[in-house]
Amino acid sequence: MPQRDAQGAQEAPARGLTVRGLGFAYRRKKRLFDGLNLELEPGNIYGLLGKNGVGKTSLLKIMLGLLTPQEGDCEFMGHSAQRRAAAALSQTFFVPEELYLPPMGMKEYIALFSGFYPRFDKEAMGAYLKEFELPEEGKLGALSYGQKKKFLIAFGLAANTGLLIFDEPTNGLDIPSKSQFRKLLASALTDERILIISTHQVRDMESIIDPIIILDAGKIIFQRSVADIGARLCVGIQAEEPELGKLIYAEKIAGGYSVLKRNPGAEDARVDLEVLFNAVVSGPEAVNAAFAQETRQGGME
Repeated sequence: MPQRDAQGAQEAPARGLTVRGLGFAYRRKKRLFDGLNLELEPGNIYGLLGKNGVGKTSLLKIMLGLLTPQEGDCEFMGHSAQRRAAAALSQTFFVPEELYLPPMGMKEYIALFSGFYPRFDKEAMGAYLKEFELPEEGKLGALSYGQKKKFLIAFGLAANTGLLIFDEPTNGLDIPSKSQFRKLLASALTDERILIISTHQVRDMESIIDPIIILDAGKIIFQRSVADIGARLCVGIQAEEPELGKLIYAEKIAGGYSVLKRNPGAEDARVDLEVLFNAVVSGPEAVNAAFAQETRQGGME
């Protein structure tokens, strides 16, 4: 709930999303999270990455109040997610990987559900449908999976919520639609919105997600901005087999090896996020040590 300062004036509710001491397990299964902490701020498109089964979708559902943790809490706009407060729900939208849309017309769906979102922009919705080449007079039941995904993406963007979450948004989209999605996503980001994309399709999203969050073994094992990553690390290709100890990570590719190493000049470099991800999950200590070393030497953080 909003707090009051010493003079009694009401402060604005917090705009960020905070996860504190999160503990969660499904019945008769191992714990997914144990003391997980996370701070997300508006104005960013966060990329949530992790191997299958580490709990990315479960974490998203806890953020949305669809799952209740055994320990800890998740707060958005000063409200606990599990309380499902109307003020927070009206500022939250979720595009799941497995989606369901009722058998009705698009216009009927928009008229019925847009009222739950006070900042819904019907003009923008029409523009998004046009961009995705979806007829506004169409029937949802007649759409393919990819078309349904595009409709729900358009609706989520038009809702103008403070928190917009996508779970595997590019699944079912063809190559032109993926490009359209990236363009619309970039145009929809404002200083008032938190966007989260959970994906295995790193190649589809690496030009748009920033910062990068990697989840593994119930913890956040890596969280850095793209600029921070590029200033400290770089990816190269070499034909000969790398010498152990000289690089942070190496993987065999056609014609040689893709290697992750420290950026000696500390100049911005494009880092292949797929290689970075593989390096982090293989040995997070080695990757994070590169940032710790820069911190000690230059006081950069």
